[in-house]
Amino acid sequence: MKYLIVGLGNIGPEYKDTRHNIGFMILDEMAKQEKTSFHNMRLAYYTEVSHKGRMLHLIKPTTYMNLSGKALNHWMQQLKIPVENVLVLVDDLALPLGTLRLKPKGSAAGHNGLKNIEQVLGNNNYARLRFGISDNYPKGRQVDYVLSSFDKDEQLELPALIDRSVEMIKSFATVGTELTMTRFNK
Repeated sequence: MKYLIVGLGNIGPEYKDTRHNIGFMILDEMAKQEKTSFHNMRLAYYTEVSHKGRMLHLIKPTTYMNLSGKALNHWMQQLKIPVENVLVLVDDLALPLGTLRLKPKGSAAGHNGLKNIEQVLGNNNYARLRFGISDNYPKGRQVDYVLSSFDKDEQLELPALIDRSVEMIKSFATVGTELTMTRFNK
C-alpha cells in the first residue's frame, strides 16, 4: 500500500519556521526520526518512509502554498496513488494551538493551499490533518500572522505536537482515517 503525505508550506529561508510552514516542519521531523532526508525532485522535496508494510511518500511542494495542487497532482499521478491514500498537512487559524484534527474531507476554509488542491483535483475528498495555529492577530493582519514564527511560549509546545502529528500520519496509513480520528481527535 502506498500513501502520499503532503506537507504544505513555502520554500525559502524567510518562511522556514513560520506558522504557515507547519506541514514542512512535521515532515522534516518525520524524516529525521526515520533517518532519511529530502531530495529536490520535480515540483517537490521528496523522500519515502516504510512503516508496517506501507510505503509513505512524503512531499514538500516547491510550488509555494498557492500552487500546492500542482505538486500534489503530479505526485499522485507519478506514483499512482488514489486520493483516498492522500493526506495533506495544513495549518489552521480556526483551531487553537495544540489542537490536531484529522478530517476525511472538507472545505478549504479560506486556506489558499487547500483551495488550489481542491481546484486541481476537482473535489475536496482528500484527508487533511489540520494543525491549529490559533487566530491571535489583529484584524487585517492575517498574512503577517501566518508568515510569522511561533511565539516563544508556543515553541515550547511544538515538539510534542509535531511528534503527535507524526503518530497520526502513521496511524492514518495503518488503520485508516476513522480509527485515527477516534484515537487522536480531541
